[in-house]
Amino acid sequence: QVQLVESGGGLVQAGGSLRLSCAASGRTISFYRMSWFRQAPGLEREFVATISRTGGSTYYADSVKGRFTISRDNAVNTAYLQMNSLKPEDTTVYYCAASDRAMSTMDRDYDHWGQGTQVTVSS
Repeated sequence: QVQLVESGGGLVQAGGSLRLSCAASGRTISFYRMSWFRQAPGLEREFVATISRTGGSTYYADSVKGRFTISRDNAVNTAYLQMNSLKPEDTTVYYCAASDRAMSTMDRDYDHWGQGTQVTVSS
């Protein structure tokens, strides 16, 4: 069983940057595809980005493509989400998730979740 803890959220002005981290414990993340989702109050969880076990393949939601970059360092058991050119509509809680299944953008295919970190972008 892997446990995930996100950090790095906060308040930033529009156009600014944040780097989220997802630190894993209990099991090496090299067994898992790692992804980021986000969820605003009252809305369904939204896929943001995913990265394969080795980091050789990534995929992004259209809403963040070109602005966000997902990465991972299996040696330190951590995944990252670099967020640039942030917009007010990026404001929400961001969740890290791990899956031992094939590539998926569906939250139901992820068994392991962090507690979330709040990102707030002011205009």
